[in-house]
Amino acid sequence: MTATSYLDRFLDPVTDAFTPEMARTVVNLRADAVTQARIEVLRHKANEAALTPDEDAEYKEFVEAVDIISIIQSKARKFLAKHGA
Repeated sequence: MTATSYLDRFLDPVTDAFTPEMARTVVNLRADAVTQARIEVLRHKANEAALTPDEDAEYKEFVEAVDIISIIQSKARKFLAKHGA
């Protein structure tokens, strides 16, 4: 079993507690402007192979966070589709 599928299964109890309002909120989660700007800087530096070790760790943390949020958002979309919300 992959790490993503483990994480997906670990998150089942969280998503079982969704309400339509909460699921819509999760689906619409976006990074704030400051975070988006910082990630663009890191993304550009990563593409140029110019990240410092601290920036590399920061960028990897961002990627991991996006993976988790994406899984939760996918579950929220499925919830909304199933519940006609």
